[in-house]
Amino acid sequence: MSKAEQRRGRGRSPHSVATRVYDRVRDGGERYWSLSDFSDLSATAVAHALSRLAGAGELQRVRKGLYYRSKPTAIGPSGPSGSAVMAKTARAPLHPSGLTAGTVLGLSTQNPRRAEFATSGVTGPFALGDATVHTRRPSSRASLDASDGALLELLRDRARYSDLSPEETADRLVRMLANGKRFERLAKAALDEPPRVRAMLGALGERAHAPAKALQPLRASLNPLTKFDFGVLRALPNGKDWQAR
Repeated sequence: MSKAEQRRGRGRSPHSVATRVYDRVRDGGERYWSLSDFSDLSATAVAHALSRLAGAGELQRVRKGLYYRSKPTAIGPSGPSGSAVMAKTARAPLHPSGLTAGTVLGLSTQNPRRAEFATSGVTGPFALGDATVHTRRPSSRASLDASDGALLELLRDRARYSDLSPEETADRLVRMLANGKRFERLAKAALDEPPRVRAMLGALGERAHAPAKALQPLRASLNPLTKFDFGVLRALPNGKDWQAR
């Protein structure tokens, strides 16, 4: 969205803003919502709209500024998990990892027994006691959202947490990377990731027709004499070009 569009959005009437907030929440399915999810709209009007949705039972307020939209289950509406709430509010970014990453990306329908996250912090949040937290991830991930971070975590695990076939997994990831500027964001952050992650991301980005200026730093960062285990992603037709073994 352009700056002009953002200014127009902020200038809309409270009623118009409320309608847009309602539409996004109702179309968004089960997830968490905060003011940052509506940066193109007036923060004051959004805060009022979210509060009204909570009052109407459309959202559940889990803490100041953070709301949860449930989904129906066999035993009633779903509820927010303590680990997910902490992941949304922790000071250091927390990104889904392991099977949690596969589920977030839509590659798995399994529900992990314990949520799994990764953070650039030295330690995980103390209150995140019901989850597994991998620490000391690269600080270059700080600007990535949960989905982008989950994709890097999935590549660290060589896409092993996908329920799809190798070909379907690769195709799904290629489509994800072809979305807007996503590959450029990830390619920049991935320069601090392990070499196998850079190689797999490069191969996927090439299939997604990413610009050469974004692919070149990834290729240049790889030792040309090293071969990498791509795991599930060995199905990529151009994997050998990116040093898959």
